[in-house]
Amino acid sequence: MKKLVLFVACATMLVACDNFGNRQKTLQQQNDSLQMALNQKNAELEEYTNTFNAIQEGFRLINEAEGRVRVAGESPASALDQMKEDMAFIAQTMKQNREKIAELQQKLKGNGQASAQMKQKLDDLTAQLVEKSQALATLQAELAAKDIRIAELDELVVNLQTDVALLRADSIAKERIIDAQDKALNAAWFVYGTKKELKEQKILDDRFLAKDKVLQNADFNKDYFTQIDIRKETEIKLYSKSAKLLTTHPEGSYSLDKDEKEQLVLKIANPTEFWSVSRYLVIQVK
Repeated sequence: MKKLVLFVACATMLVACDNFGNRQKTLQQQNDSLQMALNQKNAELEEYTNTFNAIQEGFRLINEAEGRVRVAGESPASALDQMKEDMAFIAQTMKQNREKIAELQQKLKGNGQASAQMKQKLDDLTAQLVEKSQALATLQAELAAKDIRIAELDELVVNLQTDVALLRADSIAKERIIDAQDKALNAAWFVYGTKKELKEQKILDDRFLAKDKVLQNADFNKDYFTQIDIRKETEIKLYSKSAKLLTTHPEGSYSLDKDEKEQLVLKIANPTEFWSVSRYLVIQVK
């Protein structure tokens, strides 16, 4: 009898030890799974952070190159090659940033655990890309007003619509992209004033002996101009009986007509052609 009791006791202890071992093994497996998930999440977070930082660095380098182009635009004859090199760099970096942003959008879209803060940061970077595209479109207009054409910049601006299509951002970010891009591609600036007024705003420069030059001074007052949407604004009242265009716009794309008060009105018959050379319009009136 004592042997039977001892046998049962030993068997019970063995079963208990076996169950404890199984529970310990199960807990270890669960712990390993949690640690693996945590490591994966940390790796993803580090990847996102590195990509965000790379995009921001890209924008910083773009800003530096854009600044060099603007400075070089003041004396393009001696700096055209450098301007082309900077624009090629800007185009390539913009492309890389767009691709990185598109990749992040796809990853976050499929990541239900992505934080709202991370998604907001991505939206901000997307908007920053659009704003930079708009700034480059403005730069193109400023250079064109000085009869400076850079193929790399022209190509970059033309491809901005493709960037919008490829980004395909969701909700608010998508609306911000389309709206900002739309405004950038269809923006123009005009000003009219007397010769004295235009000189005071440094729009007309009398430092040249042969004749006055328009928009040759890098410090001309951009705030003096009125921004318009070239698709909507096709008539500009000049409130003067005498006017002449100082910037270059193709003949046949516009006319100067008189209103009921015998004052001139600029009527743009073909907006695409009229603004093809310069997105800045300067009119001298008396």
